[in-house]
Amino acid sequence: MRCIFRLLGVHGHVYSWSFPSSTEMRAMLGEPTCPEEHIVVSSLKGGEDKKNSSSYEDLEVEPETCSICLGILQFIYYDAKGLMVKKGTAISLALSISEQIKKEGHQLDSFSLEVSIPTVIQENEHIVHLYMKRKYRSELWFEERFSKCISTKEVLKFAMTNSLEKLLDVKSGPSSCRIRLTYAQTKPSSTVPSSVERGEGCKRRKTGASPVFDSVNDKLVDASNDCFHLSTTKGNALGESSSNGLEDHESSECIIFPEDKVNDPCHLVFLCYRTPIYLGGRYLKFSRNVSQTRWMIDDERMGEASVEEIIGGYILPVCHGDSYKFHAAGREDIDVRMLGSGRPFLVEIQNARHVPSEALVKEIEININNLNTQLVLVKNLKMVANEGWTLIHEGEAEKQKQYCALVWISRPLENQDLQSIASLKDLQILQKTPVRVLHRRSPLEREKIIHWMKIETIAESSQYFLLHLCTQISKQC
Repeated sequence: MRCIFRLLGVHGHVYSWSFPSSTEMRAMLGEPTCPEEHIVVSSLKGGEDKKNSSSYEDLEVEPETCSICLGILQFIYYDAKGLMVKKGTAISLALSISEQIKKEGHQLDSFSLEVSIPTVIQENEHIVHLYMKRKYRSELWFEERFSKCISTKEVLKFAMTNSLEKLLDVKSGPSSCRIRLTYAQTKPSSTVPSSVERGEGCKRRKTGASPVFDSVNDKLVDASNDCFHLSTTKGNALGESSSNGLEDHESSECIIFPEDKVNDPCHLVFLCYRTPIYLGGRYLKFSRNVSQTRWMIDDERMGEASVEEIIGGYILPVCHGDSYKFHAAGREDIDVRMLGSGRPFLVEIQNARHVPSEALVKEIEININNLNTQLVLVKNLKMVANEGWTLIHEGEAEKQKQYCALVWISRPLENQDLQSIASLKDLQILQKTPVRVLHRRSPLEREKIIHWMKIETIAESSQYFLLHLCTQISKQC
């Protein structure tokens, strides 16, 4: 019945109702002075024209599954377990969705509704329109009614959005939180008729089908000897070539609306998810036995911990996310400390059910620092958006890095050594691939530049000194 209303361009809250009475139908369609409107309703049901009757009572028995929307607007579907579910109204389906959202712990301040339906439904609408156009194009009411046809997706989103807003007590609109309803057909098929050709009857040309989803790959039409039927029990998603083929033959007698009911509604997969959120800042690493990311070789852990696990592993449960990714502006070796102002980093939380407030983010920073005072320290932790990647690129854009190394030489250090080292500017060297990464990188020699060096002597030692270097940044650093 909702398909009848939308194909006649009826707007309003009728799509949120349960099955309408004959009185409500007269109110929505207007009491006809002639039987044409009843003819439309009868035709859309797939029955015979009843030109001599103006009663709507026969419409009060809803068909098992609509052959146009495949039960979507009847709120009938197969669930993830393959069981048929009959909700009947938008509010009933919205109620089950809202309960699942709350059960999963999503905290919403707004949402956007996404709906995906099989393209075979668009083809169904197209064929119905051509059928009605051929049959009623001479009637005055036809263009006025059918030019305002509303799509299945628009009707579903309208009915579901209003219901979800009330149940979730938040408004819909552009949002990082998405509620997605994905409908897919049953009975996949590997072939699809791409056009209707004239000549010796209606011939069918087969071609490879393009699946809309992995589970959706059905045929839409079934051509007999001389007629073109809409048969959604054998449906598939057709492309433009199919629609154009139908358009070319709209004036012929080669389009017949189906009389058989569809027995199989679509499968519905419901998903509520949030686009990734980012927390960024800078980290300092004090231990020479902590890697930046989790490091495993032959199932053996390298180091006592990792910066990634210390920071990301604490943030993830606070945000109630599915997983996290750690991004940093370059990296340092496991036995190299990260001091100074720290290295920029981002923690990307996938499908966070809770977005931390500014106060909670500050608490996260304090807790990380209190728990790992000897290993890692976090500075300036905050929620970031697009500027978060700017923070990462900021570290990568710095062309120079400074290091300090403790050096021992076999002879006493002399003043000439200090002057010789200090005089070297933009020294070009060849750096071999480090032994520790030979298992994953080619053994090559790469040109590097040491911009300057200076020696800092150590009191009471003539063979130990600190060597300060300013070097060219490496993409692998």
